[in-house]
Amino acid sequence: MSGLMTSTALLMIGTRKGLWLARSRDGRASWELTGPHFSMTEVYSVAIDTRGRAPRLFAGVSSEWFGPNVMISDDLGESWGDTAAAPIAFPPGTDASLRRIWQVAPGPRDEPDLVYAGTEPSALFRSTDGGRGFELVRGLWDHPHRSEWQPGYGGQAIHTVVPHPGDPERITVAMSGGGVYRTADSGASWSAANVGIRAPFLPEGNQYPEYGQCVHKIAPCPVRSERFYAQNHHGVYRSDDGAERWVSIADGLPSDFGFPMVAHPRREGVIYNFPLKADAERFPPGGRCAVYRGTDAGASWEACTAGLPDDGFWTAVLRDAMCVDDAEQTGVYFGSRTGEVYGSRDEGDSWRQIAAHLPDVTCVRAAIL
Repeated sequence: MSGLMTSTALLMIGTRKGLWLARSRDGRASWELTGPHFSMTEVYSVAIDTRGRAPRLFAGVSSEWFGPNVMISDDLGESWGDTAAAPIAFPPGTDASLRRIWQVAPGPRDEPDLVYAGTEPSALFRSTDGGRGFELVRGLWDHPHRSEWQPGYGGQAIHTVVPHPGDPERITVAMSGGGVYRTADSGASWSAANVGIRAPFLPEGNQYPEYGQCVHKIAPCPVRSERFYAQNHHGVYRSDDGAERWVSIADGLPSDFGFPMVAHPRREGVIYNFPLKADAERFPPGGRCAVYRGTDAGASWEACTAGLPDDGFWTAVLRDAMCVDDAEQTGVYFGSRTGEVYGSRDEGDSWRQIAAHLPDVTCVRAAIL
């Protein structure tokens, strides 16, 4: 913990009415909040890019007046600049317009200028100048499956982008109403990667299609590049072969419905999940706030509840509203749709409230700087 005492922990909290920044300079024992940045603007995606000489913060914002944009800060949120005019825009002939930026994902560490963005409608964009300008990845946009992708309850969007840490040509994405797709040639061609993932909303006999699953989130294992975890629209899964096949790891959870899935940055097999009762009852079972932790790649689960509300928690945690930091003793964080933010500085063993009464939390990201 001594190294943490001289560092700053930064937590970005995106909401439907702006962005808040929380900082801790005492080993994550207490937090100071600033905000709202971009008041009354939806913030659906945030990222902390630590690959360059100084950290760069990204916020994917959506203004009812000015539309979507990518905001950038190179001074830890003291000031913000937008990117070039319409940094993410569909080119002529695509017959599409950008609605939201659901994900900003820094590329591999050895390519510090490479940044990806996942959008609504479902598309992948690539930046080679540090996130200031983006171009459409046509290989995925022109995929023959695209006309059959359907919107989920929250929209039809690419909400997860996972660049491979060791092979810059490999990228895996997940989308609502489409499933998991991957490329091995920098986006020139793509294949569906949903074998074993069930689509319970389809008729019996057709619930394991090639594509069309409503995948809520996928999370890579940072210390085992071929392993992924997935939270589906009913279903929790693991893949050990680069998303080639998926197996259920839902046994031991109170429900197989939820949104976030997060992997520990260094401990292989440690993952975090926040189950909700069902798609028609989107709150924790019994109104009890509980983060579930697996330490054996999902073979078993334990409820981590110390410090969390034991009853009356009739709210939800969205797909990007849970994250971990990169401290030696990893911190875990989540925000709710009723504006509470909780953090654990001991890998989920105990929790304390960081913020309350914020707007609907859509996304969180954390780092030790």
